[in-house]
Amino acid sequence: MLGVFLDRDTVDNGDMDLSVLEAQLPEWCFYGITSAAELLPRIANATVIISNKVLLDDEALAAAPHLRLICIAATGTNSVDLEAATRHGIAVCNVRGYATPSVVQHTFAVMLSLSMRLGRYRRAVMRGEWQQSPHFSMLDYPIHELAGKTLGIVGYGELGKNVAKVAEAFGMRVLISQRPGGVPLPDRLPLHELLPQVDVLSLHCPLTPETRNLIGEKELALMKPAALLINTARGGIVDEVALADTLRDHRLGGAAVDVLTTEPPRSGNPLLADGIPNLIITPHIAWASIEARQRLLEQIGLNIAAFLNGTQRNRVN
Repeated sequence: MLGVFLDRDTVDNGDMDLSVLEAQLPEWCFYGITSAAELLPRIANATVIISNKVLLDDEALAAAPHLRLICIAATGTNSVDLEAATRHGIAVCNVRGYATPSVVQHTFAVMLSLSMRLGRYRRAVMRGEWQQSPHFSMLDYPIHELAGKTLGIVGYGELGKNVAKVAEAFGMRVLISQRPGGVPLPDRLPLHELLPQVDVLSLHCPLTPETRNLIGEKELALMKPAALLINTARGGIVDEVALADTLRDHRLGGAAVDVLTTEPPRSGNPLLADGIPNLIITPHIAWASIEARQRLLEQIGLNIAAFLNGTQRNRVN
């Protein structure tokens, strides 16, 4: 039985323990990255495939006659043709909840950085402005506390619920948005009612037809001029042109974005342009703590073990 990891470098920077995978199968091939041209020969004899972002469509699955299990090294399943996998008798598993502490930590790291103006103060020190100040403390950029502020959450699954717990520990009031396109619930607000009330809006929902461009020009205009927007969910949920224009016009207090519509953004992106104030962009790393990535591999190992034992774990088809 042969296991093939098609894009190990997406989760392992040489800092992961792979023994949890190696213990499951007698033979493994680990590839740092796999191009479309390399895919078919690499999976021709595979029994188990691990893939994060490599596209596994009907053509690829048909070219792997020994394949019995695909382990997606993520929660999202859009990289695998699930219907084709079912037709070919191939089980597909994902991983869930592995990155919650990491994403929650990142959410508050950027929320605090924007509230404390850490970037601006750091640059002021590096430019020598503090050294030239007549005062012991610089007050050039207003600092705001999280205590007493209102946090709005869009996407109240495991991530949203854990962000809410930490927010309450900071003394924040939490409001929850109705699920876009979902059944109204009594403890949640329609988005257009929630937005004017929040000081911070944090997104934790999947990218679906209902959430694509969920936060656009109209929604940004409903927010307070000093409010913060944080997106650690998916690119495409926020209209990037509208966000860039809103920040340039100082109609929003700041934003932190960990995800973009196209990743990596090789052909440019409106949020990467010069002259956008109070914007933090990170390269899709909210999920990526060492601990979270190791949990990811451990869950994949458990998925393989369960499949070999004839039981289902994290099956998505």
